[in-house]
Amino acid sequence: MSTIRAGTTTTTALQTTGDTSGNIVLQPDSGVASISATGALTMPVGTTAQRPASPATGMIRQNSTTGVPEWYDSVSGSWVNFSDGPPYSVQYVVVAGGGGGGGTAGGGGAGGYRSSVTGESSGGGASAESPINVNSGVIYTVTVGAGGAGGGYPTVGTQGSDSAFSSIQSLGGGAGNHAGTVAAMNGGSGGGTGQASTPGSGTTGQGYAGATGNNTANYPGGGGGGAGAAGLVSPSNTQGGNGGIGVSSSINGSATYRAGGGGGGVRGGSDSSGGTGGGGAGSATTNGTNGTANTGGGGGSMGQTGAGVGGTGGSGVVILRYLGSQRGTGGTVTSSGGYTIHTFTSSGTYIA
Repeated sequence: MSTIRAGTTTTTALQTTGDTSGNIVLQPDSGVASISATGALTMPVGTTAQRPASPATGMIRQNSTTGVPEWYDSVSGSWVNFSDGPPYSVQYVVVAGGGGGGGTAGGGGAGGYRSSVTGESSGGGASAESPINVNSGVIYTVTVGAGGAGGGYPTVGTQGSDSAFSSIQSLGGGAGNHAGTVAAMNGGSGGGTGQASTPGSGTTGQGYAGATGNNTANYPGGGGGGAGAAGLVSPSNTQGGNGGIGVSSSINGSATYRAGGGGGGVRGGSDSSGGTGGGGAGSATTNGTNGTANTGGGGGSMGQTGAGVGGTGGSGVVILRYLGSQRGTGGTVTSSGGYTIHTFTSSGTYIA
């Protein structure tokens, strides 16, 4: 027989099965419930779809879909497995690999840029996203995209590769085009192009479009789009357009621009500039300049026909930070301003 005691009143009302010595004691006046039996407490059991519609902190249940018990955390607004630690908030900057520069025309577009740092911006003029909550002990995949290879005349460069952290994905930069009529590639930011063709588009919340070249002699190309601005149209028939500027972030404690577009090329004249944030310069003579590694900068376009190749886009980067002392592992770990920072310059895992 089990006993329920409320305050000073004792009532024998619950019958246990296979245990005649256990007591369940409820004390509503003190807010305490205790179990002195040597058996077990059975939690509510249900599928993921059967979770309470309006859960509250302190709720526990056995999830028959996952096969593990879980509890509700109102801070993160999520159900958490018992085997996982409490969730905590992580800010991020996720930059994809930049696109390669084209053959005598357009600069490569910058890799897509996504940020959740308060007071800063994502690419394409978007506001910062919401930080992501991670659960202690859980392993999260981190992917750092490579930059795309540059093209030689008359070929288009190669698209940059995507970067990702958990569910956050940034798209590789669009490649720059040659001076023909084929459109440049879309991407996180779009690739630039030459005369009589269409520049690549950027992706909402990640970057801007590339630009076109003047339809004049020497085939000047437009600059690749950057995370912070569109690529620039070539100013004359002796210079390609500059790459679009990137976006600045102080996530690692120092204001740094990333994801600038590559400059457009031209057949003789003056080199163009890559966008601030790792974009490679466009050439007027030979090879385009590579985008800077781990910035997602687009590669600059090559110059004189047949004399070189477009620059390779810069590889991407993933940077994470959270308040307080180190809790997770993965990447290069530093600290600044009360934050612990994890910087990934190559693919790996983050263990929260």
